[in-house]
Amino acid sequence: MYNFYMILDKKHLEHLAALSRIELHKDEEDKLLADLRKILDHFKELEEVNTKNVPPISGGTALKNVMREDEVREDRLKSDKAVEQFPDQEHGFLKVPPVFE
Repeated sequence: MYNFYMILDKKHLEHLAALSRIELHKDEEDKLLADLRKILDHFKELEEVNTKNVPPISGGTALKNVMREDEVREDRLKSDKAVEQFPDQEHGFLKVPPVFE
């Protein structure tokens, strides 16, 4: 177990800010340092939890796919509205203007 709380000081905070390209003002440093220490304290609490008999999970949920199966519908493009929007036809297909010339 590594004690991050003890090594986190203003020098390390400035280094982390430089790595993440965050400009910190002097009045923000104390608050941010206190916040980071609180976050690290939460990790310290988690290290104390006994997870020896807890199996690892392989996914986040047991939900199944709720999408419907694809089905071919022959009448889908044979409506009059589709033919009106694409009046040109060739070999039974609707013909559209070329995208690239």
